[in-house]
Order: sequence, then structure tokens, then C-alpha cells
Amino acid sequence: MSENYYLPRSGPMPRPENVEQGREVLKQEAFEAPNVQNITFRAQEFTAVCPKTGQPDFGTVEISYTPRHKCIESKSLKFYLWAYRDHGAFCESLAAQIADDIMWAIEAATVKVTVNQTARGGIELTTEALREYSNK
Repeated sequence: MSENYYLPRSGPMPRPENVEQGREVLKQEAFEAPNVQNITFRAQEFTAVCPKTGQPDFGTVEISYTPRHKCIESKSLKFYLWAYRDHGAFCESLAAQIADDIMWAIEAATVKVTVNQTARGGIELTTEALREYSNK
């Protein structure tokens, strides 16, 4: 992956090569935070792959954060979440990784990520990951 990969300003969005590329784009596309206390994104069409069966897992992702200096740009978030379409991960690790990546990209004061996995085999799953900024 190129060190500086930027999304096109218009036209179709390219497909991410992997989650790491999506993570880099989150950081590179972040912008100066206005004076707001909380920002919430809801992705209604989130897809990942079960690492055991290879079958797709469908669900939603909600990301709520309190910015410090930077904000997540929504197009870069779409690109980042799209990278999970072929990525094998359990729902629990998805919430944790997304929260960690948001913190890495913008060093938010707080981040809460909730992943709701649609029922498969009659079982729904919801996981949450909470992060707080620490300058340690």
C-alpha cells in the first residue's frame, strides 16, 4: 500500500485492498474538529466474514465519539468499513479493532463502537468496545 493513499474527490470510490489501507485513509482524511461534543455514525449495511466458516456476517455498526482535535471524514469511514467485506473476524474482535483504529486515527477523547450482528442460526450478537484517550 502507498504511504499516502487518498480517496478521489468525485466519481466511484475504489475498493479497499485491505483493512490496513482503510485504517490509513481514516487518518489521512481526518479533519480539524469543530466545537462539537459528540459525533455518531450508523452504518446500516456492514458485512464481514466468519473466520470459521467463511460465510458472510451481516449487521450494523454504530460509532460514537467525542473529538479532541480531529474528526473522521464520512467518505473515508465508508471506505474503511468496506474493507471488512472480505475480512475474517469474530463480532467481538470487530468492535475492538474498529474502536482501536478510530482512536489511532484521530486520538478522540472517547470512542464507543457497537457491532450488531444479524441473526444466524437464530442467534443475534451485539458487542461494544469503549476507549478513552490516554496520553501515556
